[in-house]
Amino acid sequence: MSLGEIRSFDYAILLCGKMEETCAFYRDIMGFPVETDRERWVSFRTGSTLLALRPRWAWTICDDGKSIPGPAAVQLAFRVPPPAVDARHAELVAKGVPILRGPTDLPDWRHGTLFFRNPEDNIIETYAEH
Repeated sequence: MSLGEIRSFDYAILLCGKMEETCAFYRDIMGFPVETDRERWVSFRTGSTLLALRPRWAWTICDDGKSIPGPAAVQLAFRVPPPAVDARHAELVAKGVPILRGPTDLPDWRHGTLFFRNPEDNIIETYAEH
């Protein structure tokens, strides 16, 4: 078997310094259903992919090291139906989520987008194709 045989992206893991707050963000703000909830692992179902959270720590496989303050480490993009971009913006503002850029049409990408941050300061995008 070679790496060329990879056929799907199964899950992403976000390393967290604010595990409880980040878990609450994806569960309560984003509304993702919890798939697995363990002491050092929480995963959410996002369509056919899992978004998993775990705390940063030194473990038997590797030492994650400390988070470096400053720019975001990752950007996650979630596709939504077109009316959901504006609706999501209003929801997020009402819940006090930091908005990086409100609903914006990006004609070159054929997307309507909304950018905001999660508690780990990563960039989250919801977008709709048009």
